[in-house]
Amino acid sequence: MIMELSIDYSDIVKVYRMEQTYVMVKPDGVQRGLIGEIISRIERRGLKIISLRMNVIEEATAKEHYSEHETKPFFSSLVKFIISGPSVSMVVAGKDVIKIMRTISGATNPVDATPGTIRGDFSLDIGRNVIHASDSSDAAAREIAIHFKDTEIWKYSKVDEVCIYE
Repeated sequence: MIMELSIDYSDIVKVYRMEQTYVMVKPDGVQRGLIGEIISRIERRGLKIISLRMNVIEEATAKEHYSEHETKPFFSSLVKFIISGPSVSMVVAGKDVIKIMRTISGATNPVDATPGTIRGDFSLDIGRNVIHASDSSDAAAREIAIHFKDTEIWKYSKVDEVCIYE
């Protein structure tokens, strides 16, 4: 006897709290060919990419994004690096996605990053640490608004969400 599983996938989003975060593959990650590896890790974890763009970030946008570091000595070099080449910006969604993305990314300083994390596997220097992930819900909302219009963020359900979330 074959049992048929009948699930209305369109309602799955109602089952759990869907949080959003901003993630960037920085220019060093793009230059090193790590875009696919990073996206693959995000998706294999069960998170959902709901917006994605590759571009060279404009200087004003980079300054706004990193405005909390404006008074720090590394601010100018950080902005210069971020606008030095293409990067990949994403909005990633899922339950507890901010905490999960920070864990997947690893410690900001790659020297402290655990092997198996993105920075632990692909970075050696804090100034070239391959990935940015928002560190709080306030930062995520601010960074998403800086990099994406509401009309560029897609709401959709994936069939595997019933296997990922209770």
